[in-house]
Amino acid sequence: MTTPLSIGAILIGSYVLGSLPFGLWVAKRVKGIDIREAGSGNIGATNVGRVCGPLAGSVVFILDVLKGFAPPITAAALHLDSQWQVLAGLCAFLGHSYSFLLKFKGGKGIATGLGAFLGTSPIVGALAFALWILAVLLTRFVSVASILAATSLPILSLIFYPGDGYRFGFGLAACLLANYKHRANITRLRSKTEPKVKLPWTKA
Repeated sequence: MTTPLSIGAILIGSYVLGSLPFGLWVAKRVKGIDIREAGSGNIGATNVGRVCGPLAGSVVFILDVLKGFAPPITAAALHLDSQWQVLAGLCAFLGHSYSFLLKFKGGKGIATGLGAFLGTSPIVGALAFALWILAVLLTRFVSVASILAATSLPILSLIFYPGDGYRFGFGLAACLLANYKHRANITRLRSKTEPKVKLPWTKA
């Protein structure tokens, strides 16, 4: 049975889970450093991978995906309606981007957003991830891949979930926030100073 208490608990819990800064903790554990003061300063998997190595980056990526995936799946298991599942995913995404543990700063939300979409809109999440992989392989720019994948979210939501305002709204919010969070990357891309990722993924 859906109650205001259960809805409030899942939304607050989703934000708290999303706020857990796994990138910060893994980098501290592996290298004894504050990842916010190394590389690009971002707490996400790409920066952790560049600074601490591909294994650490992969661990952060998986954990960040899972913290986006778990809230909507939990909401579904509690038999909450689909809109609350979507909002749970959105809260996790916002938690990663604006963590209360980091003075309401955070990462760019790409991995956590991926997890949230895999939990709420699996087809959209899978296709956006496939686009991200393809863009990384073709351009070697993680930022370009992330921007393209995020931009595809509202479009894919309209195609595969027509008439679903919650999924489209989540896709649009994720798109706009991801592009906003990548504004420094966009500046570096324009000035041709944005670093490329090495494949296979190795430390810079």
